[in-house]
Amino acid sequence: QVQLVESGGGLVQAGGSLRLSCVASGSIFSINAMCWYRQAPGKQRELVARIISGPSTSYAGSVKGRFTISRDNAKNTWTLQMNSLKPEDTAVYYCSADVLLTVASPTYRYWGQGTQVTVSS
Repeated sequence: QVQLVESGGGLVQAGGSLRLSCVASGSIFSINAMCWYRQAPGKQRELVARIISGPSTSYAGSVKGRFTISRDNAKNTWTLQMNSLKPEDTAVYYCSADVLLTVASPTYRYWGQGTQVTVSS
């Protein structure tokens, strides 16, 4: 059983910053990809940022240059530093992890419960 717990959401004014964190716990051999997604009301869930071993990062075009994803492999945690926030960044943010449960297992994707980020204008 693997659990992901997010923290750090909240309300911030446009131009402000927030930092989201995600901690994975349970029977984990390793985590390949650690990601942040978001879903705004009436919209599909979209990938915001992704970090894989290396580390190698990728970002949605709408957040590039403003958001930074980082990871701590030893602690199975990853964070999303969000700067210069805009009202259009308002959404529920979800962390996800592509987890290997054993050295020979397939990869399973797990999700956090979501944390609300609201940016006021």
